[in-house]
Amino acid sequence: MKAHMKNLFIFDFDGVIADSLLLYEELVKTQLKKIGSPVITTRSDFLDLFDGNFYASLRALGVDMEAFNNAIMAAAPEIDYGRILPFDGVLPVINTLTKDNTLLVISSNVSSVIRTFLSRYEFDGIFDDVLGADFMLSKTKKIDHAVERCQALPDRTYYVGDTVGDIREGQAAGIRTVAATWGWHPKRRFEGVGADYIIDSPEGLLTI
Repeated sequence: MKAHMKNLFIFDFDGVIADSLLLYEELVKTQLKKIGSPVITTRSDFLDLFDGNFYASLRALGVDMEAFNNAIMAAAPEIDYGRILPFDGVLPVINTLTKDNTLLVISSNVSSVIRTFLSRYEFDGIFDDVLGADFMLSKTKKIDHAVERCQALPDRTYYVGDTVGDIREGQAAGIRTVAATWGWHPKRRFEGVGADYIIDSPEGLLTI
């Protein structure tokens, strides 16, 4: 089949589009404590989970993933998602990119939460699809799926992430990686990781 000739931009959600660090840090700490696995106590502990795949990091710390996921799902109805806001400047940049490119969201968050947020903040119709934790847990596998489904070229596919783990999962998928330094991991944390691009504001996406 003929390759898709548009660029494919794949966006992480939390930390790239949505400013949600405080809410999810509280949620994860609370639910881990609830299931008897208080493996993180500080923000540093929390952010360390994202040096690789979030779920793999928890599993490596001995967390019962079935119990954790059940606790998260049980807590979901009580979460005040209104606390999550878009980062300044993201929407206009994404609106510009969508004119000539294909855009997707790939995240460790739940697809329904992401879609509700996108609708609330006028991102409707911008993304071709949202692949959350309910689709696959591995971002690398989700990226592979997206590249194949969109008939995209790996060297014209960009994964925009805000953690070292995002960059590593994008690299494992053989695509171009973009480190967004306004999110959860600071710029210095990306040193030596080998991201193809490091950008300090959403506008930087327009120069790639």
